[in-house]
Amino acid sequence: MKTLLYNCGEVAHLSTGDDEYPLSGNRLLDRSSLVYPPGIGIIIDSGVIVRIEPMEELVTEFAPWYPTKKEDGGIKVIDIGGMSVVPGFVDSHTHLVWSGDRSNELSMRISGKSYKEIAKSGGGIMKTVNSTRSAPQKQLVNSGIRRLETALRSGTTSLEAKSGYGLDLNSEVKLLEAISDIGRSSPCDVRSTWLGAHDFPPEMTRDQYVEHLISEQLPVISELSLAKWVDVFCEEGWFTNEQTEDIVTAAKSFGLGSRLHVDEFVDSGGLQLASELGSVSADHVSCSNDDSRISAAESGTVQTFLPGTPYVLGKDLDLPIKKCIEEDWPFSLATDFNPNCPITSLPLIGSMVSHRIGVDPIAALAAVTRNPASTMFQESDEIRGVIAEGRVADLNVLWTSSADSWCQTPGSSPVKFTFKNGDIVNSNNVY
Repeated sequence: MKTLLYNCGEVAHLSTGDDEYPLSGNRLLDRSSLVYPPGIGIIIDSGVIVRIEPMEELVTEFAPWYPTKKEDGGIKVIDIGGMSVVPGFVDSHTHLVWSGDRSNELSMRISGKSYKEIAKSGGGIMKTVNSTRSAPQKQLVNSGIRRLETALRSGTTSLEAKSGYGLDLNSEVKLLEAISDIGRSSPCDVRSTWLGAHDFPPEMTRDQYVEHLISEQLPVISELSLAKWVDVFCEEGWFTNEQTEDIVTAAKSFGLGSRLHVDEFVDSGGLQLASELGSVSADHVSCSNDDSRISAAESGTVQTFLPGTPYVLGKDLDLPIKKCIEEDWPFSLATDFNPNCPITSLPLIGSMVSHRIGVDPIAALAAVTRNPASTMFQESDEIRGVIAEGRVADLNVLWTSSADSWCQTPGSSPVKFTFKNGDIVNSNNVY
């Protein structure tokens, strides 16, 4: 049955130019080309948007009996009530699956300990690894489903999920299999990334572990088709640029793309390396230099900022997002959901960059929809993050008539209900 979304408020379609590529520069600020005014109708058929036109024209053509009836002749009308419609949110950087508790680290950070110092004292990634290795797969699946349901209530319809809290073959396979199970249990699109190179396990030297990743983990991950990308924590004190290049190059030979953690704490040339390696995204990038950002823009590597991370680490939100707009450098935003930053809400991330950095709400919206979708969905018929004829009907209906409201309710979801592949999969009863 077709569905007609009637009486829409603003529709932030974000579909200008070639919507398989990210928006950048002044195009992010051209509201007239990104947002339809109120009065548009949208027809969905078999999970795909097939018509976008003034609502009265669509009613006359497809539902002349409305409002006497709500459905007839193979079409159902849903009155949106003048509320805004925006694309489903796309979270392109999460650590969805893990076990354990690191909430004690906040007091350690407040007392002045650094990320490295906490890790050396028995906290950090390895603490989560120890808990995750011993956790049953069913427990990991159940907790991951709960987390994904929370993200869905905030409008996330597509999500990338990394392994990385196993650091041995069996545990990494367990995590990636859990991610696959979670994806099959949720209406959300879930895409997997193998992050075996998240840290170094104590049972091996660093050189031994890199060799183990390339010669033992990678072939199995590839054979089982458990991941679409490889990720490496390329940062001082963790994996070097040379080790990162070796792992990514080996992964390429197995048909895996890459999306990398780089330049979070210092500028180690990670963004430049990601550009040279052809990574679809380079994430964190808070310390990258301008030349690297230019290279990323030229190579098609999308910079992904994760403002939730400096927020929970007590750092200033001084990310150069506005400069990226000024310089026409494509970028995305993501939650970086993890044991240290348990944020599932992309609207909260949007609030951080809009309220604290001064990024225009529609520009920020593109950074959690169209732009990350361009790194996660490579086939034309899979395109997400825009509202356009011929594209998948992943949509959020907001609680207000203005699309700007998507990032203005920190602490509660701005989403009234969510369509995934044309079906309502989330309905929030409170605002």
